Amino acid sequence: MELSTVTMESKAIWLFAIIYSTLQHIGSFSSPLKRPRAGDPFDTFPKNFWQEFSSPFTDTPEDEELEITDTTTHEPFPFFADPYTTVNVSTQLGSNVFLHCRVNDLQGKTVSWMRRKGDDLALITFGRHTYSGDSRYSLEFEEPNDWKLLIQYANERDEGPYECQVSSHPPLVLLAYLTVIVPHVEILDERGSTTPEKYYKAGSTIELQCVISKIPQPSSYITWRHGTRMLNYDTSRGGISVKTDMLPGRALSRLYIANANRHDTGNYTCMLGNDITGTVIVHVLNGEEPAAMQHASASLMRPILSVVLFAVFAVMICRR
Repeated sequence: MELSTVTMESKAIWLFAIIYSTLQHIGSFSSPLKRPRAGDPFDTFPKNFWQEFSSPFTDTPEDEELEITDTTTHEPFPFFADPYTTVNVSTQLGSNVFLHCRVNDLQGKTVSWMRRKGDDLALITFGRHTYSGDSRYSLEFEEPNDWKLLIQYANERDEGPYECQVSSHPPLVLLAYLTVIVPHVEILDERGSTTPEKYYKAGSTIELQCVISKIPQPSSYITWRHGTRMLNYDTSRGGISVKTDMLPGRALSRLYIANANRHDTGNYTCMLGNDITGTVIVHVLNGEEPAAMQHASASLMRPILSVVLFAVFAVMICRR
Protein backbone atom coordinates (compact mmCIF):
# COMPACT_ATOMS: atom_id res chain seq x y z
CA MET A 1 0.00 0.00 0.00
CA GLU A 2 2.86 2.39 0.79
CA LEU A 3 4.59 1.51 -2.52
CA SER A 4 1.42 2.31 -4.40
CA THR A 5 1.14 5.65 -2.64
CA VAL A 6 4.76 6.53 -3.44
CA THR A 7 4.24 5.61 -7.09
CA MET A 8 1.18 7.81 -7.38
CA GLU A 9 3.05 10.72 -5.78
CA SER A 10 5.94 10.25 -8.19
CA LYS A 11 3.59 10.30 -11.16
CA ALA A 12 1.91 13.43 -9.83
CA ILE A 13 5.26 15.17 -9.34
CA TRP A 14 6.33 14.03 -12.82
CA LEU A 15 3.16 15.44 -14.40
CA PHE A 16 3.51 18.68 -12.49
CA ALA A 17 7.09 19.02 -13.67
CA ILE A 18 6.08 18.54 -17.28
CA ILE A 19 3.35 21.20 -17.03
CA TYR A 20 5.63 23.59 -15.21
CA SER A 21 8.45 23.17 -17.71
CA THR A 22 6.08 23.63 -20.66
CA LEU A 23 4.75 26.90 -19.20
CA GLN A 24 8.29 28.07 -18.59
CA HIS A 25 9.24 27.22 -22.15
CA ILE A 26 6.27 29.16 -23.55
CA GLY A 27 6.79 32.17 -21.30
CA SER A 28 10.44 32.57 -22.15
CA PHE A 29 10.61 31.11 -25.64
CA SER A 30 13.59 33.22 -26.65
CA SER A 31 15.85 32.01 -23.82
CA PRO A 32 16.71 28.32 -23.22
CA LEU A 33 15.49 26.51 -20.07
CA LYS A 34 18.06 26.31 -17.26
CA ARG A 35 18.90 23.29 -15.27
CA PRO A 36 17.33 23.31 -11.72
CA ARG A 37 19.39 24.40 -8.80
CA ALA A 38 20.70 21.95 -6.24
CA GLY A 39 18.07 20.82 -3.72
CA ASP A 40 15.27 21.57 -6.19
CA PRO A 41 12.49 18.89 -6.08
CA PHE A 42 13.06 18.34 -9.82
CA ASP A 43 16.63 17.30 -9.19
CA THR A 44 15.54 13.70 -9.12
CA PHE A 45 14.58 13.77 -12.88
CA PRO A 46 16.81 11.96 -15.37
CA LYS A 47 19.75 13.98 -16.66
CA ASN A 48 18.61 13.91 -20.28
CA PHE A 49 15.12 15.20 -19.35
CA TRP A 50 16.15 18.89 -19.52
CA GLN A 51 18.12 18.42 -22.71
CA GLU A 52 15.01 17.05 -24.43
CA PHE A 53 12.76 19.86 -23.11
CA SER A 54 15.23 22.65 -23.83
CA SER A 55 15.29 21.73 -27.57
CA PRO A 56 12.65 23.44 -29.84
CA PHE A 57 9.88 21.23 -31.19
CA THR A 58 11.07 21.40 -34.79
CA ASP A 59 11.20 17.84 -35.87
CA THR A 60 12.12 17.74 -39.58
CA PRO A 61 11.70 14.59 -41.58
CA GLU A 62 15.02 13.29 -42.67
CA ASP A 63 13.78 12.77 -46.25
CA GLU A 64 12.55 16.42 -46.72
CA GLU A 65 14.24 17.98 -49.75
CA LEU A 66 15.87 21.35 -49.39
CA GLU A 67 14.51 24.13 -51.62
CA ILE A 68 16.79 24.78 -54.61
CA THR A 69 17.07 28.39 -55.78
CA ASP A 70 17.78 28.91 -59.45
CA THR A 71 20.56 31.48 -59.64
CA THR A 72 21.11 31.15 -63.41
CA THR A 73 21.20 34.56 -65.20
CA HIS A 74 19.83 34.77 -68.76
CA GLU A 75 21.26 37.24 -71.26
CA PRO A 76 18.84 39.99 -72.41
CA PHE A 77 16.65 39.05 -75.37
CA PRO A 78 16.52 41.54 -78.31
CA PHE A 79 13.30 43.49 -78.70
CA PHE A 80 11.93 46.29 -80.87
CA ALA A 81 12.03 49.71 -79.23
CA ASP A 82 8.69 50.70 -80.77
CA PRO A 83 5.56 49.08 -79.29
CA TYR A 84 4.23 47.88 -82.65
CA THR A 85 5.49 45.28 -85.13
CA THR A 86 3.50 46.48 -88.16
CA VAL A 87 3.86 49.99 -89.58
CA ASN A 88 2.42 51.79 -92.61
CA VAL A 89 4.64 54.28 -94.41
CA SER A 90 3.52 56.63 -97.19
CA THR A 91 5.78 58.56 -99.53
CA GLN A 92 5.36 60.72 -102.58
CA LEU A 93 6.42 59.55 -106.02
CA GLY A 94 10.09 60.44 -106.62
CA SER A 95 10.86 61.17 -102.96
CA ASN A 96 13.43 59.55 -100.66
CA VAL A 97 11.94 57.48 -97.85
CA PHE A 98 13.31 55.76 -94.71
CA LEU A 99 11.91 52.56 -93.21
CA HIS A 100 12.89 52.49 -89.52
CA CYS A 101 13.79 49.43 -87.45
CA ARG A 102 14.84 50.22 -83.86
CA VAL A 103 16.21 47.22 -81.93
CA ASN A 104 17.28 47.19 -78.26
CA ASP A 105 19.64 44.67 -76.58
CA LEU A 106 20.81 43.31 -79.91
CA GLN A 107 23.52 41.22 -78.13
CA GLY A 108 25.52 40.46 -81.26
CA LYS A 109 22.51 39.40 -83.34
CA THR A 110 22.17 40.55 -86.96
CA VAL A 111 19.51 42.84 -88.45
CA SER A 112 18.38 42.25 -92.03
CA TRP A 113 15.95 43.99 -94.39
CA MET A 114 14.00 41.90 -96.90
CA ARG A 115 11.44 42.61 -99.62
CA ARG A 116 8.41 40.33 -99.67
CA LYS A 117 6.74 39.50 -102.98
CA GLY A 118 4.04 36.90 -102.45
CA ASP A 119 5.68 33.94 -100.73
CA ASP A 120 9.20 34.99 -101.81
CA LEU A 121 11.65 37.03 -99.75
CA ALA A 122 14.45 38.98 -101.45
CA LEU A 123 17.42 40.00 -99.28
CA ILE A 124 18.17 43.74 -99.39
CA THR A 125 20.58 44.29 -96.48
CA PHE A 126 22.42 42.06 -93.99
CA GLY A 127 23.97 43.91 -91.07
CA ARG A 128 25.43 47.08 -92.56
CA HIS A 129 25.97 45.55 -95.99
CA THR A 130 23.62 46.01 -98.96
CA TYR A 131 22.98 43.02 -101.23
CA SER A 132 20.31 44.46 -103.53
CA GLY A 133 21.18 45.03 -107.18
CA ASP A 134 19.10 48.22 -107.05
CA SER A 135 21.47 51.06 -106.12
CA ARG A 136 18.58 53.10 -104.75
CA TYR A 137 18.48 50.80 -101.68
CA SER A 138 20.97 51.23 -98.84
CA LEU A 139 21.30 50.74 -95.07
CA GLU A 140 21.95 53.74 -92.84
CA PHE A 141 22.54 52.98 -89.14
CA GLU A 142 21.67 55.77 -86.72
CA GLU A 143 22.86 55.57 -83.13
CA PRO A 144 21.91 54.12 -80.80
CA ASN A 145 19.64 51.45 -82.34
CA ASP A 146 17.98 52.46 -85.63
CA TRP A 147 18.71 50.16 -88.60
CA LYS A 148 16.91 52.22 -91.24
CA LEU A 149 16.48 51.27 -94.87
CA LEU A 150 16.79 54.14 -97.36
CA ILE A 151 14.88 54.00 -100.66
CA GLN A 152 15.79 56.81 -103.05
CA TYR A 153 13.49 58.19 -105.75
CA ALA A 154 10.60 55.92 -104.79
CA ASN A 155 8.43 54.74 -107.64
CA GLU A 156 5.28 52.65 -107.95
CA ARG A 157 7.30 49.41 -108.18
CA ASP A 158 8.67 50.02 -104.67
CA GLU A 159 5.21 49.78 -103.13
CA GLY A 160 4.54 46.74 -100.92
CA PRO A 161 5.66 44.94 -97.73
CA TYR A 162 9.20 44.98 -96.31
CA GLU A 163 10.48 42.96 -93.33
CA CYS A 164 13.10 43.87 -90.75
CA GLN A 165 14.36 40.61 -89.20
CA VAL A 166 16.56 40.01 -86.14
CA SER A 167 18.51 36.72 -86.11
CA SER A 168 17.35 35.66 -82.64
CA HIS A 169 15.66 32.37 -81.73
CA PRO A 170 12.83 32.66 -82.55
CA PRO A 171 13.53 35.49 -85.03
CA LEU A 172 11.97 38.91 -84.47
CA VAL A 173 10.09 40.35 -87.46
CA LEU A 174 8.86 43.92 -88.04
CA LEU A 175 6.60 44.44 -91.06
CA ALA A 176 6.68 47.81 -92.86
CA TYR A 177 4.18 48.38 -95.68
CA LEU A 178 5.22 51.13 -98.09
CA THR A 179 2.62 53.06 -100.10
CA VAL A 180 3.84 55.25 -102.97
CA ILE A 181 1.35 58.02 -103.66
CA VAL A 182 1.16 59.13 -107.29
CA PRO A 183 -0.26 62.67 -107.43
CA HIS A 184 -2.91 63.54 -109.99
CA VAL A 185 -2.21 66.59 -112.17
CA GLU A 186 -4.81 68.63 -114.07
CA ILE A 187 -4.27 71.82 -116.06
CA LEU A 188 -7.41 73.97 -116.34
CA ASP A 189 -8.18 77.18 -118.20
CA GLU A 190 -9.62 80.38 -116.73
CA ARG A 191 -13.10 78.79 -116.71
CA GLY A 192 -11.94 75.66 -114.87
CA SER A 193 -12.22 73.43 -117.93
CA THR A 194 -9.67 70.78 -118.89
CA THR A 195 -8.41 70.64 -122.46
CA PRO A 196 -5.24 69.36 -124.13
CA GLU A 197 -5.13 72.48 -126.30
CA LYS A 198 -6.03 76.08 -125.58
CA TYR A 199 -6.47 78.99 -128.05
CA TYR A 200 -5.93 82.66 -127.24
CA LYS A 201 -6.11 85.80 -129.35
CA ALA A 202 -3.05 87.98 -129.62
CA GLY A 203 -3.04 90.70 -126.95
CA SER A 204 -5.17 88.69 -124.50
CA THR A 205 -3.99 87.24 -121.18
CA ILE A 206 -3.09 83.59 -120.95
CA GLU A 207 -4.42 82.11 -117.71
CA LEU A 208 -3.72 78.50 -116.77
CA GLN A 209 -4.38 76.67 -113.50
CA CYS A 210 -2.47 73.62 -112.30
CA VAL A 211 -4.24 71.47 -109.70
CA ILE A 212 -2.20 68.68 -108.07
CA SER A 213 -4.01 66.33 -105.68
CA LYS A 214 -2.89 63.40 -103.52
CA ILE A 215 0.15 65.15 -102.10
CA PRO A 216 0.91 63.75 -98.59
CA GLN A 217 3.71 66.19 -97.80
CA PRO A 218 4.62 68.79 -100.45
CA SER A 219 8.41 68.83 -100.48
CA SER A 220 9.06 71.10 -103.48
CA TYR A 221 7.62 74.10 -105.29
CA ILE A 222 5.44 73.96 -108.37
CA THR A 223 7.26 75.25 -111.44
CA TRP A 224 5.97 76.27 -114.84
CA ARG A 225 7.90 75.80 -118.08
CA HIS A 226 7.35 77.04 -121.61
CA GLY A 227 9.17 74.42 -123.59
CA THR A 228 12.46 74.16 -121.68
CA ARG A 229 12.34 77.70 -120.27
CA MET A 230 11.31 78.12 -116.62
CA LEU A 231 8.73 80.86 -116.14
CA ASN A 232 8.61 81.22 -112.33
CA TYR A 233 11.61 83.57 -112.21
CA ASP A 234 11.65 84.77 -115.83
CA THR A 235 12.02 88.55 -116.02
CA SER A 236 13.21 88.76 -119.62
CA ARG A 237 9.74 88.83 -121.17
CA GLY A 238 7.80 90.69 -118.52
CA GLY A 239 4.11 90.28 -117.74
CA ILE A 240 4.56 86.76 -116.31
CA SER A 241 3.09 85.98 -112.87
CA VAL A 242 2.94 82.71 -110.91
CA LYS A 243 0.85 82.31 -107.74
CA THR A 244 0.97 79.01 -105.83
CA ASP A 245 -1.01 77.83 -102.79
CA MET A 246 -0.01 74.68 -100.88
CA LEU A 247 -3.17 73.27 -99.31
CA PRO A 248 -3.71 70.14 -97.16
CA GLY A 249 -3.26 67.21 -99.51
CA ARG A 250 -3.25 69.34 -102.68
CA ALA A 251 -1.62 72.28 -104.42
CA LEU A 252 -2.97 75.01 -106.72
CA SER A 253 -0.77 77.12 -108.98
CA ARG A 254 -1.89 79.85 -111.42
CA LEU A 255 0.10 81.11 -114.39
CA TYR A 256 -0.68 84.53 -115.96
CA ILE A 257 0.95 85.80 -119.16
CA ALA A 258 -0.21 89.28 -120.16
CA ASN A 259 -0.38 90.63 -123.72
CA ALA A 260 0.07 87.25 -125.40
CA ASN A 261 1.80 87.10 -128.79
CA ARG A 262 2.74 84.41 -131.26
CA HIS A 263 6.04 83.78 -129.45
CA ASP A 264 4.00 82.51 -126.49
CA THR A 265 2.69 79.60 -128.56
CA GLY A 266 3.94 76.18 -127.45
CA ASN A 267 3.84 73.53 -124.70
CA TYR A 268 3.24 74.68 -121.10
CA THR A 269 4.19 72.22 -118.37
CA CYS A 270 3.29 72.30 -114.69
CA MET A 271 5.82 70.37 -112.54
CA LEU A 272 6.09 69.25 -108.91
CA GLY A 273 9.62 67.90 -108.58
CA ASN A 274 10.86 66.03 -111.64
CA ASP A 275 8.30 63.24 -111.90
CA ILE A 276 4.93 64.94 -111.40
CA THR A 277 3.99 66.84 -114.54
CA GLY A 278 1.06 67.97 -116.64
CA THR A 279 1.18 69.62 -120.10
CA VAL A 280 -1.13 71.71 -122.28
CA ILE A 281 -0.58 73.13 -125.78
CA VAL A 282 -1.27 76.86 -126.19
CA HIS A 283 -1.93 78.59 -129.53
CA VAL A 284 -1.85 82.38 -129.83
CA LEU A 285 -3.66 83.54 -133.01
CA ASN A 286 -3.58 86.84 -134.87
CA GLY A 287 -7.29 87.04 -135.68
CA GLU A 288 -7.46 83.89 -137.84
CA GLU A 289 -9.62 80.95 -136.92
CA PRO A 290 -8.02 78.30 -134.72
CA ALA A 291 -7.00 75.17 -136.59
CA ALA A 292 -9.37 73.09 -134.49
CA MET A 293 -12.28 75.32 -135.53
CA GLN A 294 -11.26 75.05 -139.17
CA HIS A 295 -11.19 71.27 -138.88
CA ALA A 296 -14.58 71.32 -137.24
CA SER A 297 -16.02 73.48 -140.06
CA ALA A 298 -14.61 71.13 -142.68
CA SER A 299 -16.19 68.19 -140.86
CA LEU A 300 -19.58 69.90 -140.95
CA MET A 301 -19.25 70.75 -144.61
CA ARG A 302 -18.60 67.19 -145.75
CA PRO A 303 -22.15 65.85 -145.23
CA ILE A 304 -23.67 69.00 -146.79
CA LEU A 305 -21.43 68.65 -149.84
CA SER A 306 -22.42 64.99 -150.16
CA VAL A 307 -26.11 65.92 -150.17
CA VAL A 308 -25.59 68.59 -152.84
CA LEU A 309 -23.62 66.23 -155.07
CA PHE A 310 -26.29 63.56 -154.69
CA ALA A 311 -29.03 66.05 -155.68
CA VAL A 312 -27.12 67.20 -158.78
CA PHE A 313 -26.51 63.61 -159.80
CA ALA A 314 -30.22 62.77 -159.40
CA VAL A 315 -31.31 65.78 -161.53
CA MET A 316 -28.94 64.77 -164.28
CA ILE A 317 -30.38 61.24 -164.38
CA CYS A 318 -33.93 62.56 -164.49
CA ARG A 319 -33.17 64.78 -167.49
CA ARG A 320 -31.95 61.82 -169.39
